[in-house]
Amino acid sequence: MSANSSATHQKTTPLSTVGLYWGLIGVAAFSFTVPFTRVTVAGGGMSPLFVGSGRAVVAALLATAALAITRQRPPCGAQWVRVAVVAGGVVAGFPLLTSFALTTAPASHGAIVIALLPAATAVTAALRGHERQPVPFWIMAAVGAVAAIAFASSQGGGLGGLHRSDLLLFGAVLAAAIGYAEGGLLARELGAWQTVSWALVVSAPLMVLVSAASLARQPVTGGPAEWAAFAYLGVVSMFLGFFAWYRGLAIGPMARVGQVQLVQPVMTLCWAALFLHERLAWTTVLGGIAVIACATGAVHARQGRGAGSERPG
Repeated sequence: MSANSSATHQKTTPLSTVGLYWGLIGVAAFSFTVPFTRVTVAGGGMSPLFVGSGRAVVAALLATAALAITRQRPPCGAQWVRVAVVAGGVVAGFPLLTSFALTTAPASHGAIVIALLPAATAVTAALRGHERQPVPFWIMAAVGAVAAIAFASSQGGGLGGLHRSDLLLFGAVLAAAIGYAEGGLLARELGAWQTVSWALVVSAPLMVLVSAASLARQPVTGGPAEWAAFAYLGVVSMFLGFFAWYRGLAIGPMARVGQVQLVQPVMTLCWAALFLHERLAWTTVLGGIAVIACATGAVHARQGRGAGSERPG
């Protein structure tokens, strides 16, 4: 792994199929996050504070080793501030907020709110990355968000009233969208795996302190299933999955690549049914096809003049 092994330096370009493939690999890795987080916190043996911070500590150890072995050049100047933004969004914000939310909300319900993430990522990319997309894209992105929420809610017992867990999940979506957009831009300068690695290193001292405080307050008593799920969250959801995801966003356009996240609720609900035995209705296949169709429509929406332009940085 060299300093530029996953960096993508490019001028304005149309949608790249390679970027979509990398994004889809990242989404597949992330699709296990909600059900596995539910596994770790549902039994009460692991506190949500430990799960949210401990997984970051595991990933930070791997990141430190990777950066040291490959002798990566550290970020400079304002890049450190941007790395901190990425760390706040995807290393601290999303894991901690979802961990607390899933102590009371089932994984299927978590998938409902997180279905808003593709639209949130597209808006953030437009604001932060100066990406301009045609009207058909925004129409399909909105339809896709509605379709994903409708699909997930039909499987998870409906939206119901607004609960504390929903507010935490909305906060997690906002944190992740900001971290994705900033990380996608920064990956063009530092590289995909380097970006998430430096973000993990920056957040490591805080996450270690939080983990230690959590352990002092409540010792961990998880069984093999809980530890296996925790290991996945630390190694894949918090580290390896971002290699592919940030590479896809760096290739971009971020708003379009981000729409492949629409298939994540479909995957997540399938894993929730498989591992947690949460109920799936007969509409799963038809709903999943509809969501995937919306994602495809948004990704390939016809670009007008100037659409999809990006300015890295």
